[in-house]
Amino acid sequence: MASISPLKFLKDKTILVTGATGFLAKVFVEKILRIQPNVKKLYLLVRARDSNFAMKRIFDEVVETELFRVVRDELGVNLKSFISEKIVAVAGDVSDTNLGVKDSKLMEEMWTEIDLVLNFAAITNFDERYDYAYKVNTMGAFNVLNFAKNCIKINMLVHVSTAYVCGERSGLILENPINIGEALKKTCKLEITEENKLIEEKLNQLQAKGAGQIELASTMTDLGIKRATFYGWPNTYVFTKAMGEMMLGEYRENMPLVIIRPTMITSTFAEPFPGWIEGLRTIDGAIAGYGKGKLKFLLANTKSIFDVIPADMVVNSIIMAMAANTQQNSQIIYHIGSSRTNPIKMTDIHKFSRQYFIEHPLINKYGKPVKVCKGRFFNTPASFHTWIRISYVMPLKVLKLISIFNKSYRGICIDHDKKIKFAIRLVELYKPYMFFRGIFDDTNSQNLRLTMEENAQEANAFNFNPKDIDWEDYFINTHIAGLVKYVLKQ
Repeated sequence: MASISPLKFLKDKTILVTGATGFLAKVFVEKILRIQPNVKKLYLLVRARDSNFAMKRIFDEVVETELFRVVRDELGVNLKSFISEKIVAVAGDVSDTNLGVKDSKLMEEMWTEIDLVLNFAAITNFDERYDYAYKVNTMGAFNVLNFAKNCIKINMLVHVSTAYVCGERSGLILENPINIGEALKKTCKLEITEENKLIEEKLNQLQAKGAGQIELASTMTDLGIKRATFYGWPNTYVFTKAMGEMMLGEYRENMPLVIIRPTMITSTFAEPFPGWIEGLRTIDGAIAGYGKGKLKFLLANTKSIFDVIPADMVVNSIIMAMAANTQQNSQIIYHIGSSRTNPIKMTDIHKFSRQYFIEHPLINKYGKPVKVCKGRFFNTPASFHTWIRISYVMPLKVLKLISIFNKSYRGICIDHDKKIKFAIRLVELYKPYMFFRGIFDDTNSQNLRLTMEENAQEANAFNFNPKDIDWEDYFINTHIAGLVKYVLKQ
């Protein structure tokens, strides 16, 4: 790759961003507006009934968040005029044809003006309803591709996926595409259109029998997990994301396609300031639960490498990938993670968490500092399952633990046996990540970093090298501190 300038590449570009109110998309939008104010325009697609409500969401959930404080401080009284000039809020939905854009004039304008399309839209719950996840993660990717094909100036499509489309593979996991119909279980062939038919048939059956919302949600959730595991994926999220990648690879034709596969995304490393995060993400549920004194054990292999990467490094890699692959007319995949070049173990994260909360204890509802325990690891699922079953009261405690990870299970009230089954089910959902044995190859990402380093003037502004992270300093002074400040609000 030749030496490139991301700033020059972004100048005068018109960009469509889907899923614009999501965590990573916000970091991307903030970065573009802050470092290249001469970007021509950003079309931000959000779910809304009309453009006015869409713009309200953009201001409430994006521009007025703490993340944008640097931009707000720099622009001052000019903020609103700048946002009005650079941002067009688009009411729509990736699960619909033409992205659900109802305004034909706006749609024609977008098709005429857009240079780059970035698809951040996703449903990330591991056990989301199958029909919902399929519409957004699989067909949403396909709909974004078709929309991009109608853009007459299109430079490329960037699709944000996840490194864990690999399933539960071990060893070195390459930056390879997933071919359509390629199931992880080699004994079966995956027909994506048949999955859509299956979803429709199940919904029709439920509707015919007059199923209520609870039964409908439960049945479709179970169906997603069932289909995912049948083909070899551990949960509905990564299964539907994998199918989304298949659709893009199969139907892109001559569309230049960049697929970004981040690992587990954490708070910002440096930009626009260290430690910004939104919501409990991946390991953060466990860190928060431990700091609150509610989590005294964890099901995890103490030898497993836990692949994490800061959000701003992911965004920097996206911008560099766009600039490096402009008009390449090909498909390329980037793993953005740390397991190969700067690995960190689960035990290290626990050690750093313990150190932080001993020095900076959280305050409980009674105004007293929370004392954290040493903590206990269960190195095998079998030992954890046995521990649950031999304790009469523990399933309730386990369920409270599970609710730390997934808000869908908060406040639930079920009998003793169901609590046991419920806890084990949630353990099964998270087990693949707590016992993951793979290392993500990042050869393409390393080549991208080398290209970036040739332009020393911009190298620091787009750094995404995990080797630059001191994990102890990052977790103690940046990530956990940011989690406490921006999510736990202490």
